[in-house]
Amino acid sequence: MKRSIITTKDGSKTIRLEDWDEHYHSTHGAIQESQHVYIEAGLDYYNDLYQPKTLKVLEAGFGTGLNALLSYFWAEHHGVSVDYTGLEAYPISNEEHLAMEYHRELVSASAQQVYEDLHKAKWEDWTSISKAFQLKKNKMFFSDLKLKQEVDIVFYDAFGPSVQPELWEAPLFWRFYEALTPGGFFVTYCVKGTARRALQAIGFEVDIIEGPPGKRHMMRAQKPCR
Repeated sequence: MKRSIITTKDGSKTIRLEDWDEHYHSTHGAIQESQHVYIEAGLDYYNDLYQPKTLKVLEAGFGTGLNALLSYFWAEHHGVSVDYTGLEAYPISNEEHLAMEYHRELVSASAQQVYEDLHKAKWEDWTSISKAFQLKKNKMFFSDLKLKQEVDIVFYDAFGPSVQPELWEAPLFWRFYEALTPGGFFVTYCVKGTARRALQAIGFEVDIIEGPPGKRHMMRAQKPCR
């Protein structure tokens, strides 16, 4: 499928799937969407609630690596040790990740090197990016996930239900429910009613909360503590 690089409204870049007219991140701002949905509504919220010393994150849709990059800086800033697993069936090319240039928008001298380290990390093996951030990238379909109560937060960053509706249905969501520890969270940009009802049907407690710029709402779902 043909892909192109575009610049979003906050100056950061993303990838467009031309045949689907679908994007890896919001055209209103790639970085600001990831920061709001996954860092603020995910990591910040979990940290405020539980004050963990260690945190295990599972990202469904590693994509450009932007969510992992922002999570790295979050871990360094908060002094929380993060084990980060990214699932991606179709990794982007070396040329595509170099074209993202996220360091130009992030105020950090180390952003470019960290981003390179994330993409150079071997697939299927744990890589120590720093003392506070461990990364494992798995080249696999979401449907092949077989974790049982091993992660604290799921970043669900799949392509939208208009182009891949099968990724937003209860049978697949169940795999991520199983992967979460009790009290863990599932966060996603999507608020489609069918997806919300599917999450609720398998046991999630779903909240519709404020979305990132350009989008009114997002979802944050919790696996019950019981």
